[in-house]
Amino acid sequence: MNDFPDPLADDGGAYLGSRRRFLVQAGCCLGAAVATLFAPPAVAAPWATDCAEALPPSAADMLARALDGLDAGQLWDMHCHLLGNGDSGSGCTLHPSLTSGFNLIERLRKRVILDAACVPADAPSIDRAYVDRLARLVAQFPAGARWLLFAFERAHDDNGRPDAAHTTIHVPDRYTAAVAAAQPGRFGWVASIHPYREDALDALAAAAQAGAVAVKWLPSSMNIDLRDPRSARLGERANALGLPLVVHCGEEKAVPGARRDDLVNPLHVRALLERGVRVIVAHCASLGHAADVDRPSAPEVPAFELFARLMEERAHGDRLLGDISAVFQVNRRPEVWHALLARRHWHPRLLHGSDYPLPGLKPLVSLGKLQGARVLSEADVPALAALREANPLLFDLALKRRLRRGGAALADAVFATRLHFERRAGTASSSN
Repeated sequence: MNDFPDPLADDGGAYLGSRRRFLVQAGCCLGAAVATLFAPPAVAAPWATDCAEALPPSAADMLARALDGLDAGQLWDMHCHLLGNGDSGSGCTLHPSLTSGFNLIERLRKRVILDAACVPADAPSIDRAYVDRLARLVAQFPAGARWLLFAFERAHDDNGRPDAAHTTIHVPDRYTAAVAAAQPGRFGWVASIHPYREDALDALAAAAQAGAVAVKWLPSSMNIDLRDPRSARLGERANALGLPLVVHCGEEKAVPGARRDDLVNPLHVRALLERGVRVIVAHCASLGHAADVDRPSAPEVPAFELFARLMEERAHGDRLLGDISAVFQVNRRPEVWHALLARRHWHPRLLHGSDYPLPGLKPLVSLGKLQGARVLSEADVPALAALREANPLLFDLALKRRLRRGGAALADAVFATRLHFERRAGTASSSN
């Protein structure tokens, strides 16, 4: 999750047309946001879908076209977030700034994300309401389709101690495993284990034993340097257990945590790849800029360009992959969209993911901007818009299946993600 829609963010100007127009609309959005924050629970949020869940006829036809040619048993959404506040005994936590105090932007962060998941502010249990809504959405998919639920580790300091002051959210492994186990036909789970922990290897072994299929890191939020020997040690052990690392690279907005933006440079992934570790770069590093460490005197470049460089380096083979969650959001450059659609030799190493609950935030995906970039047909817009209101997960899949660039679309292989999470202990290090 990396794209909380900050109403004051400068990158919004990329799609509002002009700075003056942006400032006017940002002020209106902020006013609406503050009003919604203090409004009664029955007032609908202006940025979220209407949570209807009933598919209109036009949406049903769009869904049928989206599923055509796909094997539902291979369709695993590999980037799906769990969230909660611990009110069910889950152990989930939210930073106090998200729930109290005078920082309206931080409080809005929580409200917007929960609105995206259609969780009412007055729900008897935030934990349970979040899972219940997700379960209803996935039930509308064909049998066999599954979602990999992400645990989310605390930030830790350099000595491996938990750092509560810099932990935006925490979703424990144990809770994530339990949610997945309750509906194994629909959910799998991804562990999140900080490599600096003294018990990191024991925690990894326990997670693998409990059925985890990967390990998730968000370096800037959690304070993880991919070049640290402790990171390599855990990565190698995960590889030996057949578990890839899902590593966020590129700018992060939703979960600031430790705010170590220097740690999400895609080129840092080489330190793991060179040790034989399989790495899935979240969002294909499609947001923000990073230092080109291959050319120390050069200015920063788009992080996606560095990811693309890695993808073209033959030495990494199938150890390097990228997930396409969030990449078609409004704050990505059209050049990213064009590259992902056109570079078909990447497609066997690109993985479908939704970054749920973010597809429930309407401002994040502009059908008009995608149409203007000539990757989406005008004829598809009405049915996609209707589908988004009913089921954001179905919308996310259908949108990606309808995108085109000069006739080039995302290959079916992008959506056959299950094979990447079958246990392949010891095989990744021998790939070429």
